[in-house]
Amino acid sequence: MSLSEAQFHALVDNVQTTIEDTFDDSGIDVDLINSGGILTVVFANNSQLIISRQEPLKQIWVAARSGGFHFDYNLQEQQWFCSNANADLASFLSKATQEQASETILFYDL
Repeated sequence: MSLSEAQFHALVDNVQTTIEDTFDDSGIDVDLINSGGILTVVFANNSQLIISRQEPLKQIWVAARSGGFHFDYNLQEQQWFCSNANADLASFLSKATQEQASETILFYDL
């Protein structure tokens, strides 16, 4: 069974809101820009994470300093997972934030 368009958008909206809330609650210096389904996280050192929805593929794409990564939703596990990075979205974002901003943030409920 695959995600419907409505399910996909609801999941991505929830992910982007959770990411924004996690950064807001962390207290680290970031600018968050959410426009047109793309969430851009700009760190104090001007490096960026870009999290975007790819509706035709029903994926979340993340652009980080280390490259571009595509996350598929695993219905059984109820999580976003990237096989190339061998990581779920929460773990990946924690690692990317550490690499790009030297800050430790744990993401939950992604």
